[in-house]
Amino acid sequence: MTDANPLLAPWTTPFGLPPFDQVLPAHFEAAFDAAMREHRAELDAIATNAQEPTFDNTIAAFDRAGRSLLRIDLLFYNLCASETSPDLQAVQRRMAVPLAAHESAVFMHETLFMRVLALHEKRHQLGLTPEQARLLERLHLRFVRAGALLRGQAKQRYTEVTQRLAELTTAFGQNVLHDEASWSLVLRDEADLAGLPAFVRDAASNAAVERKVDGPYAITLARSSIMPFLTFSERRDLREEAWRAWTSRGEHAGEHDNRALVAEILALRHEQAKLHGCATYADYALVDRMAREPAAVNRLLNDVWSRAKPVVERERAQLVATQDALGGQGPIEAWDWRYWAEKVRVQQYAIDDAEVKPYFALDAMVAAAFDCATRLFGIRFTPRPDLRLYHPDVKAYEVQDAQGAQVGLFLHDNFARPTKRSGAWMSSYRKQARNGGTALPIIVNNNNFAKGSPTLLSFDDVRTLFHEFGHGLHGLLSDVTYHQLSGTAVLRDFVELPSQLFEHWMSEPDVLRRHARHVETGQPIPDELIERLQKARRFGQGYETVRYTASAIVDMAAHSHPDPASIKDWPAFEAQVLRERGLPDATGIMHRMVHFQHLFSGDSYAAGYYVYLWAEVLDADAYGAFKEAGDPFAPDVAQRLKRCIYSSGNSVEPGQAFEAFRGRPPVLDPLFEKKGLAEPA
Repeated sequence: MTDANPLLAPWTTPFGLPPFDQVLPAHFEAAFDAAMREHRAELDAIATNAQEPTFDNTIAAFDRAGRSLLRIDLLFYNLCASETSPDLQAVQRRMAVPLAAHESAVFMHETLFMRVLALHEKRHQLGLTPEQARLLERLHLRFVRAGALLRGQAKQRYTEVTQRLAELTTAFGQNVLHDEASWSLVLRDEADLAGLPAFVRDAASNAAVERKVDGPYAITLARSSIMPFLTFSERRDLREEAWRAWTSRGEHAGEHDNRALVAEILALRHEQAKLHGCATYADYALVDRMAREPAAVNRLLNDVWSRAKPVVERERAQLVATQDALGGQGPIEAWDWRYWAEKVRVQQYAIDDAEVKPYFALDAMVAAAFDCATRLFGIRFTPRPDLRLYHPDVKAYEVQDAQGAQVGLFLHDNFARPTKRSGAWMSSYRKQARNGGTALPIIVNNNNFAKGSPTLLSFDDVRTLFHEFGHGLHGLLSDVTYHQLSGTAVLRDFVELPSQLFEHWMSEPDVLRRHARHVETGQPIPDELIERLQKARRFGQGYETVRYTASAIVDMAAHSHPDPASIKDWPAFEAQVLRERGLPDATGIMHRMVHFQHLFSGDSYAAGYYVYLWAEVLDADAYGAFKEAGDPFAPDVAQRLKRCIYSSGNSVEPGQAFEAFRGRPPVLDPLFEKKGLAEPA
C-alpha cells in the first residue's frame, strides 16, 4: 500500500514538498484512512500511559501526534481550494463525515481528556514555561469546546451535529465554486466593450481563451474580472447582468442552491451552542475571541455604522451630481455605484484607474512586498523555478534570513482559474514547529487576479496582495516550539492584524517610488500622482465601510438569533436586517448569506466577520508606532513588531502581545482618522 500510494510514502522532494506530480484524487481516501488509524493509535498510547500525566508525556505528546494525517490534510484542502476537479470534489464530499468523526473522536477521547484535565487543574504548580502554560490552557479549552465535558446522549448528539455540519459546509463551498465557474458574460463586439480600458479587455480576452467560450472576450465572476467591468463598462444593461450574477451566487434553484444549507447550518450551530449551555451561537463562538461577548462586537459595529452612514450619503450626493453633470439617467443602482464613483475620482481627484494601473504590474508589486519584508525583517526571497508544484501559475521562493539560514518556502498562486475558489487567502503545506524535530514552514498565498500581458493591478489589488502577504509573513516568521501555537493559529480577531498592518507599506511614498514603474516606459510613478492617490484614498471609505459593516451586522444577527429554526427564509431575514439598519439600496452588501464563504464554508469566521474591523483598530494603532518613530522601516520598531506579533504565534495571549509591542492597550482614534470617519451624526 505504501509503495502504491505516494501520500503514505516518505516525501523526499526538495523542502519536503508534496509529490504533486504523483498524487491522484484516488489516493486520498486510503491515505486518510491509514493516517487516521495511526493518529488514533498514537492518542491511545498517550491516554493509556501507565505513568502519571506530565506536560511532556501528555500535552507535548498530543502536539506531536498526527503528523502524517496533518500533512495529508493540508495537501488535500489546499488542492480542493486552489486546483480542484470533479474527482477531488467527490472525495471531499465523501471524506467530510469521516474526517469530522475523527476529530470528534480525538476531542471526546475521555481517558485522554482526563489526563489533560488533571494537568490543567494543577497547572500553576507544574513550573511550566509561559509557552507551555499557554499550550496547556489552549488545549484544555479546545477539548471543552469540542464537547469533552458532555455526557451520554448529549455527547452523541454533539458528534452527529459536527459531522452533519462538515457535510453542509463542504457542499456550501462547492456550490459557490460551481456558480462562479459556470457563469461568464461573453462580449462580442465594440458595443459590448464600450468604456473598457485596454487592461480590462486584455484580461477578458485571456478569460475567454481559458473558459473556452464562444466569443472573443469574457467577464467572469472572479473579483478581479467583474469589479473592473462594473467600474468602467458604459453598458448599464451589461453591468446589471453582471452584478445580478455576482450577487445571486448560491441562490439558484436546483442542486447548487445554498438557501436550505444556510438554514440547516444555522439551526445546527444553535443546537451546538445550546449543548454547551450558551444562549446563541454567537455567545459560544465569542468565548474564544478577544471580543468575548456579542455586546462588545455590537458596540463596535454600531459605532462604525453610525459614523459611516453619513459619509456614504455624502459620497452618493457626489455621484448624483457627477451623473447629472454628465447627462446620466435614472437613479443610481448597485450596479452603477462603481461606475459613477470612478467618474468622481477622475473629476475631483484626477485619479483614473486606466492611468494608475500601468504603474502596478504584478511582478513589480510582488518585488515591492518582498523588499518591504527584507527591509523590515531581514528575510530574502530567492526564486526556485526548479520545484515541481501543483499548477504552472504557481511560483516558489526559498526564504532565508540575514545570515543565510533557511526560514521556509513561500508559494505565490496569483491568478484566477475555474478550478480555484474565489477570493484571496493564505494557507500552508507545513507549519513551523520544533516539537519532535524542526519543521520549517511552507506557506502559500492565493489571489485571484485576472491574467493579463502583463498583469496590471488596481490600487485595491495591490492592497490585497500586501494583505495576504502579511498573513504569509505571519506563517513564515513563526518562531514557537509547539505546532498548535504556530503562526496564524491565533484568536480569530487577532489573525487579521499582521495582514492588515502590512497593507500600510504598500502606500508608503518611498515604496511606491522604488517599485511603481510604468510598465511601458519604466519611469517611476510621479510624486504628483502619489499625492493624488493619497488625497483620494479616503474617497469611497463610506461605501466600503458600510458594505463591510452591513455583512458583519447580518452575521451577528443570524448567529445571535434565539431560534434560527423558526426562520424559513434567510435571504428575507437578511433583507429585513438591512432595511431596519437603513442600508442604502445603491451600496449593496459585501457578502450575501447565500455565498458568504467566511461564514458557511467552515466555522472560522461564524459570528466573527467583525474581526477585520477589530483588527483594523489594532493595525491603525500599531502603525502609529512607525509614524511616531518618523520612519516606516524604523529598525527597533520593526524588530519589536517581529518579536511580539509576527513570530510569537499563539504562544502569548493576543492582548498581551499587542501591549508588548505598543506599550499600552489599543485605542480607536487612529482607525477613525485613517478612514476619515467623523463623530457619529
